[in-house]
Amino acid sequence: MIRAMNHLRILLLSIAALLAGCGTTGTGTAPGGRGSGGDPLQRYSNAYLKGDARTEAMELERARTEPGVTPVVAARIEVTRCALQVASLVFEACQGFDRLRRDAAPADRAYADYVAGRVTPADVPLVPEQHRAIAAGREDAGTLQAIRDPASRLVAAGVLLRTGRATPQVVQVAVDTASQQGWRRALLAWLNVQAQRADRAGHRDEAERIRRRISQVGEAH
Repeated sequence: MIRAMNHLRILLLSIAALLAGCGTTGTGTAPGGRGSGGDPLQRYSNAYLKGDARTEAMELERARTEPGVTPVVAARIEVTRCALQVASLVFEACQGFDRLRRDAAPADRAYADYVAGRVTPADVPLVPEQHRAIAAGREDAGTLQAIRDPASRLVAAGVLLRTGRATPQVVQVAVDTASQQGWRRALLAWLNVQAQRADRAGHRDEAERIRRRISQVGEAH
């Protein structure tokens, strides 16, 4: 029993740290940036953003099956997963969280709606502080750049793209953030957005330059 409680305490601390950056409240360090810590959720986050599918699946399963995980904690794990997907421009329904939504804390429900691009004005105060300006309708690159945590910045950029509010400057901030952190999956996703926009604007040379970079990032894997 003591060992199980210790496992749960470690997981809760991990979730608190991760969600401080890309989930619930406050500020925090990037989940799984370079030199990330040793618990399953941090390892999962780093693996997901980098595109390490094997480690990602293994560590997510470990986080989900830690002894003593309650439905509330499980819901927070799932909303973290959905936020990381949005940071990497995977705009799927958050089915794992939806199954646990009734058990989730109000702040977690508001955050899940935010990353899904449908947060209501009444729920903006429940969204993590670093995301409230974006949730309230601000969409300039300066507001995005002011988010100190890199993962939170990428999540916010993903929300802006999902809701049709991402300017070229916002996309560039996302590209720079993913590149600086070494998050290959997220970087490739955002570079593809840049390339597609360059194509639509008729900027052929720029599109080709971006695609050369995409090839270099892919070959480096």
